[in-house]
Amino acid sequence: MYEGRELKIKDIAVSERPRERLFEYGAGSLSNAELLAILISSGTKDGSALDLAYRLLASEKRDITAFANYQPEEYFKVKGIGKATACKIAAAVEFGRRVSSSSRERMRLDTPELLSEYFSDMRNMHKEVLRIAMYNSKSELIKHSDISMGGIAGTSAIPREVFADAIRAGAKAIIVVHNHPSGDPTPSKEDVKATELFRKAGKIIGIDVMDHLIIGDGIYYSFREAGILPDV
Repeated sequence: MYEGRELKIKDIAVSERPRERLFEYGAGSLSNAELLAILISSGTKDGSALDLAYRLLASEKRDITAFANYQPEEYFKVKGIGKATACKIAAAVEFGRRVSSSSRERMRLDTPELLSEYFSDMRNMHKEVLRIAMYNSKSELIKHSDISMGGIAGTSAIPREVFADAIRAGAKAIIVVHNHPSGDPTPSKEDVKATELFRKAGKIIGIDVMDHLIIGDGIYYSFREAGILPDV
């Protein structure tokens, strides 16, 4: 509606201003740019909050999923967005992630298809992240946590960190998940070795390793489906 125009919020009809539209019609009626403009709150001499929102969206070609992996300082790429605003946007993104995660807690996200969709945010990550999904005795997801960043091969003491979280959560089983930024989920030799290490450690501790899932670009690799992990 306002794309390409240098408008100040006060120049927009009251009924069309983002905050007023949110109260009148609900947050779901707002565009991505309008939602961002509310978070940005105020503009600069270079443009309104709405202008800054459009520039931020344009920097990622409107792929808002990219913001899931932003560090606060990455918002500085748009002139006019400072530390306080970057922190507000980052906090809003994280809050939304937690609400979404909480709403799906205790669901049976125990198949590769369901879990790869649930962790779709990992498809766009620029670094390898090791994530653990933890389950109760009914195979219901109770929580998940990120264990390390930078790749399995370069991370020390993985089993200790992995199972420490699972033990604290009272988990009966886990699924190991990590991403390949290249988009190709084919496991490396290190991935295979780490999977066997997890399986052996889990057997000793009494926590089943149900699967190791590698997330690629719209595709995944499941060690269980490939027959590398035996049925538990």
